[in-house]
Amino acid sequence: MTNRASAFSWEALRHRWRRWVRPAWLLGTNRRKPLSPIWGFDRGTALDRYYIERFVADHRNDIRGRVLEVNDPRYTTKYGTGVERGDVLDVDPTNPLATIVADLSAANPIPANTFDCFILTQTLQFIPDVPAALAHVHRILRPGGVLLATVPAVSRLAPHYGPARDYWRFTPAGCRELLYPVFGAENLTVSSYGNVRTACAFLHGLAWEELPRGVLEHHDEYFPVIVGVHGIKRAPHGGSGIS
Repeated sequence: MTNRASAFSWEALRHRWRRWVRPAWLLGTNRRKPLSPIWGFDRGTALDRYYIERFVADHRNDIRGRVLEVNDPRYTTKYGTGVERGDVLDVDPTNPLATIVADLSAANPIPANTFDCFILTQTLQFIPDVPAALAHVHRILRPGGVLLATVPAVSRLAPHYGPARDYWRFTPAGCRELLYPVFGAENLTVSSYGNVRTACAFLHGLAWEELPRGVLEHHDEYFPVIVGVHGIKRAPHGGSGIS
């Protein structure tokens, strides 16, 4: 067994042990603290990741050409089809994976019409000036380029940033209001993922492995966990811009 496989096996065993010693049935209406303080990563995989990966996987054919992703290239690598070049954007210059260091809300140094796809998952909640960031997202996409964005509707505040830097939660209607002026209604699709049970489970810190697949796959527009946004930059003269 390789060291990597061994580490993965031990990590999976630790997750199972934690779920066994603190099972989900311990949840109750009088409970004041979650079972996991880190979204369930110590029990398995954070529940919102199930929906994020589902959204990105459903649009894998858009992840092609030159692709930009934030913080690391995990989804470009996992789901990309026909990727010619993958870049990583981060505001932190110490990130060794970053090929572009910039604040997305002040990204003037990034040339316009550069990217065919921008994977922007769980990022906009940390940006104070969301409209400015979205304007730059649209600007740096090539005509016909695609934005794949996810944002939280329900989530605890991020412990590694602190409550003072976790600014927003989003609804599908709010995403439409923010993005229609940028992309146009005809070029935008907004989807919600989750239901009341998965929203409660996510706040309590359960991993998605602890819920039945049927529960995870039920989506109730009144109780979204995340919102997914698929936007296409208008091409000149009404064309698709995709060759």
